[in-house]
Amino acid sequence: MTEPESESAHRQSGTSATDGTPATLTEEQAVRMLAGMNEVIRAGEEMRRLRAEMIKLFAGFGWTQDRIARIADMSQPAVSKQVAKYAVDAPARPMTLALGQYDGPWLEGRLWGLAEVVAETIDGARCARYVDALARGRKRFTPRNVDELRRLLEEDLRLRRAELSDDFRAAYDEIGRGLDDPPKGPAGTTSPVSAPVSASASVRRTLAHQLQRDRLEAGRPPGGS
Repeated sequence: MTEPESESAHRQSGTSATDGTPATLTEEQAVRMLAGMNEVIRAGEEMRRLRAEMIKLFAGFGWTQDRIARIADMSQPAVSKQVAKYAVDAPARPMTLALGQYDGPWLEGRLWGLAEVVAETIDGARCARYVDALARGRKRFTPRNVDELRRLLEEDLRLRRAELSDDFRAAYDEIGRGLDDPPKGPAGTTSPVSAPVSASASVRRTLAHQLQRDRLEAGRPPGGS
C-alpha cells in the first residue's frame, strides 16, 4: 500500500497513521458525551415550563406581580410577560391545597416529598440517590420509577425505623394505599376523589411535594433531626 493510500485508510478507520491512537471520536463516544448534556438541557426546559405554570398559579391566588417577581427571583417585566401570556385563558379554578387528595400526580408528589425528608433525616438512606435524580430531572415520574422509589423508601422505613417518627410510616401508608387502590369516581371509573384538577401534573406534583415536606417538618420536635 502506498503512503497516501495508507493515510487514507487510517482516516477512514478513525485511527492515527503514526501510533494507532484514535484520530476522531466514535459515534458511540459522541452519544455518551451528548447524553448528559441533553439531559441537563431537557431538565432546564422542563423547569422553565414548570416555573411559568407556577407563576400562573400565583397570579390566580391574587398575588401582585412584584411579589411574584421577588419570590421567583425574576424581574417584574419578565413576570408581567408571563402573566400576560396566560391572560387569554379562562380564569383557573382555585386549587385545593389539602394534603389528602388522591390523584396520581398528587400522590407521587407526596411520595417524593416524604422520601426527600427521609434522605435528609438519616445518613445513608437507600432512597437518597433516587430522590436526587428525580429532583435534578435525571429521572421522570414513570410508573416504573415510582415503584422503584417506593421500594427503596420501604426499605428505609423498615430498616431505620428507630430513627424516624411514626409520622413517616403513617404518611407512607396513606400514600401507598392511594397509589395501590385509586378511589373510584362516578360510574365506577377510576378518578381522584378531590377538587376538580385545574393545574398540570407537574404543578400538582410540585405542590404536593412541598406540602408533604412541610407537614413532616412541622411534626419534628424542636431541635430534632
